[in-house]
Amino acid sequence: MTPETYRSRIEREIAELRALSDGSRDGRAPVELDQQSVGRLSRMDAMQQQSMDLAREERRKTRLAILVAALRRLDEDDFGYCLSCDEDIPAERLAFDPAVTLCFDCQTKR
Repeated sequence: MTPETYRSRIEREIAELRALSDGSRDGRAPVELDQQSVGRLSRMDAMQQQSMDLAREERRKTRLAILVAALRRLDEDDFGYCLSCDEDIPAERLAFDPAVTLCFDCQTKR
């Protein structure tokens, strides 16, 4: 794959994550505690759903930061090198996840 192919994949995933984040904004909103409009069990279900939505959003933010760092490495011509040993990351590994930062050997040592 070419650097532009990796860039395109990374940018596409960033756009998808941002769209998911925008689409789930209501699910992360504070749960209304008015007992007249919602029963106790319904509120508990809503609070559990909110908690799961917040956890998903945290995972999205983490992945987004990883992807932005990969774009930065592309811009700085550091893309495709292991951050631990500075050797080339195999193309097969980058094809699976273009945001990967470690070669297989360094990853298995952690």
